[in-house]
Amino acid sequence: MGDMVVPLSRCLLVSALLFSIGVVGVITRRNTLVIYMSVELMLNAVNLSLVAFSRHLHQLDGQVMALFVMTVAAAEVSVGLGLIVAIFRNREHTVDVDSMNVMKW
Repeated sequence: MGDMVVPLSRCLLVSALLFSIGVVGVITRRNTLVIYMSVELMLNAVNLSLVAFSRHLHQLDGQVMALFVMTVAAAEVSVGLGLIVAIFRNREHTVDVDSMNVMKW
């Protein structure tokens, strides 16, 4: 089998679609976990764009940057989920954004 090359425009279209779905998820949802997953989806859309441009320009810079972003995202997931679990345990056993008023007296 030959090397199948996906055009840059299709990769960017999929990336834009994933990013848009993530933005809609952040704006419309009130559940902290769903918002968190939407932010991760937006981050992966950016990674797809980095890799697509890197392949199109025949340079490895974008792929290396995407690898660093995935490494930071893995650390972010562990810290973020830990915070969400701590908030769930200390508050009214909910992860609804509207019910969190930690900064209020």
